[in-house]
Amino acid sequence: MERTGPGLPEDMEALSRQASALRVALERSAENTEGMVAALGSFDRRVSAIEASVRPIQVRSQAMTMAHENIDRTIENAEATLAQLGIVRRAEAVILRGPHENLESFLEAVDLLKGVAHFFSSNKNFKCCEGVLNQVNNLLTMSALKIEEEFRQLMGAYSKPIEPDRLFDYLPKPLLASKGDSGAVGEQTSAIYRNPTLIPSGILPLLNDIARQLVKDGNQQSCYKIYRDACGSALELSLRKLGIEKLSKDDIQRMQLVALRVNIETWTQIMQITVKILLAGERKNCDQIFDGVIFNKDQCFAELAGSSVMALLSFGDTVAKSIRSHDNLFVLLQMYGVMHELQSEVEVIFQGKFCSEMREAALNLTKSLAQAAQETLVDLEKAVEKNSSKTIMQNGGVHPIATEVINYVKSLFDYQSTLEILFQQSETGSGAESHLAGVIMKIMQNLQSNLNEKSKQYKDPALSHIFLMNNLHCMVLSVRRSQAKDILGDDWIQRHRKIVQQNANQYKRAAWASILQTLSVQGTGGTGSSPSDVSTTGVSRSMIKERFKSFNMQFEELHAKQSQWAVPDQELRDNLRLAIAEVLLPAYRSFINRFGSLIQRGKNPHKYIKHSPEALDQLLGQFFQGQQVGEQKQ
Repeated sequence: MERTGPGLPEDMEALSRQASALRVALERSAENTEGMVAALGSFDRRVSAIEASVRPIQVRSQAMTMAHENIDRTIENAEATLAQLGIVRRAEAVILRGPHENLESFLEAVDLLKGVAHFFSSNKNFKCCEGVLNQVNNLLTMSALKIEEEFRQLMGAYSKPIEPDRLFDYLPKPLLASKGDSGAVGEQTSAIYRNPTLIPSGILPLLNDIARQLVKDGNQQSCYKIYRDACGSALELSLRKLGIEKLSKDDIQRMQLVALRVNIETWTQIMQITVKILLAGERKNCDQIFDGVIFNKDQCFAELAGSSVMALLSFGDTVAKSIRSHDNLFVLLQMYGVMHELQSEVEVIFQGKFCSEMREAALNLTKSLAQAAQETLVDLEKAVEKNSSKTIMQNGGVHPIATEVINYVKSLFDYQSTLEILFQQSETGSGAESHLAGVIMKIMQNLQSNLNEKSKQYKDPALSHIFLMNNLHCMVLSVRRSQAKDILGDDWIQRHRKIVQQNANQYKRAAWASILQTLSVQGTGGTGSSPSDVSTTGVSRSMIKERFKSFNMQFEELHAKQSQWAVPDQELRDNLRLAIAEVLLPAYRSFINRFGSLIQRGKNPHKYIKHSPEALDQLLGQFFQGQQVGEQKQ
């Protein structure tokens, strides 16, 4: 055998030795494994024998453990049951006493009983305690009845009608003092209304707690009815004591104006008391009592206030639809002013869908009153223009229609703020002040036209001008001394003063032109006279006598007639007398100075020269005194 490389035989031997050693190791490992398996089998048999001997002991031990656990659980349940029974006993004592003494303790006892009921009903291991559960449920039923009765008693005790004297005391003093324009909203918005204590502040939290409990117990309807009936009855009685009547349209139309105004004055104050005092306080109480309560308080409030509020609004609506005479304009404005003033409170107090009927009724009444007032103003303008009174002022004094209309216009300014609001909310589109100015301007124009027509009834032109002068002067004076001046302006005053002066001048021409003609130099010559009758100056003595006789006769007629005429305004009367004297007396003096000597040289001069200029001046002072003031209807 050839050697293929150096050292090969040595390597083969080494490998052979390693393989032999490995074989020996494997044989030895197998022997060890067989020994281990045999040992383990022997150990297992010994353990099984031990377990068999111990098992009865383990069973007895587990049974004892379970028994101890059952005993512990039984003791715990017994202790829990005893604790719940103790709670029931303590709560029962509180429930039997009722909520009146200590509401907080009563409500705590109710909550504890509910906890007990839940404890027994939710644990199936306490079926043996059904008697206790029944007792608890009976106590809870009793507590619900007692809490409901407590709510009824408290609401009954504190829901009492308020006497009228007390209610009127809560109105602002300026409002009570002002009878002429209690509807003028501009003067009343700053007024402070004091709210009465309908329910003491210390009682409100108690009522809130009770209401919460009633609703929690499922007694919402009882809570609702008790509150509604108690408060609604008190409100209705309070209003009934104030004396508002339910009147029909026929009742109102038959009512005398004075009585109607008294009723409306009462109504406006009751509306303010109802909304600003009673309902505002009631709404506040309602919100506090049912604060945090799942409860339809808006519906409850609507039902308790509905009948009373609708009755008041119905009265106003009947008035708005029943009267259109201009005599009633101011009561309409008064009512409109109050309703407009209350509108913001109405929106707050009658909020929500359940109060929508009252809210809309109040708004509709405000609109109806506005419409009625505007229509009445239009009717007034027409009535002034078409007034067909046949009354003739025989003395030429101020006609009743002028006095009536002037006073009416003055009264409009007592309601200026209300009228401006009325015009602002109308659909005319013009400014409120300019609209008011237009109304007053139209009324005054129509009055002037009517007076012009009435002046044509006089047969004496002079008295016709006296009549117009007096009436127009009265118009000017009233405007100048009132707020109408700011509306009509100085131009209107100056223009009508000129018309007054024009009538005064026309009176002078109509009344005095003829008598002044007798004092004229023209026609006093001697042409056609006998030589013995003509003076050295060529003046006819007989003509002069006739002139004096004619003057005396005319003046006496004028004096007899015009001393019965009237110029009521002293300044105008004095100015008119002066204007006559400034024309008449100089002409008379001049005539006497020129021709008086002719008369003085004849027989009975006093037969012709009856009056000295000074005496004439005194007689002029008797003109326009209205010595026989009277009216005559034709």
